[in-house]
Amino acid sequence: MMKQNSLLLIFLFAASLLQAQAAKDEKEITELLNRQTRSWNRGNLDEFMSCYWHSDSLVFVSKTGISYGYHNALDNYKKDYSDGTKMGKLFFEILQVKRLSPVYYWIVGKWFLKRTIGNLGGHYTLLFKKIRGRWMIIADHSS
Repeated sequence: MMKQNSLLLIFLFAASLLQAQAAKDEKEITELLNRQTRSWNRGNLDEFMSCYWHSDSLVFVSKTGISYGYHNALDNYKKDYSDGTKMGKLFFEILQVKRLSPVYYWIVGKWFLKRTIGNLGGHYTLLFKKIRGRWMIIADHSS
């Protein structure tokens, strides 16, 4: 009986640690998305892209197709949103945060651009991976 109680306590302690880490990870990811919004709304696309994986393997899916690589994604943003009028003000609504593993999170949400030249909006799916202790977007599907 003593051994079973000890195992139960160890299990409960481990589950508590995992739950605390998941809550911390979700908070970090939410803060990254909030920082992205602030960067966009200041017109700073380089800072907006700082939570994307700086790799040729970054995947970005949009209505125009699939592109690969951090620099391609940044160049596309700079081409499509070349000034404050085109950028407008960004708003995110997170619909779902799902922990896939200790190093992967899947986020689903809505995005909205309030602009004087016409508003835009849609949905997004982001795949985050913890790389060298930092959460990074490794795949983005925005439509």
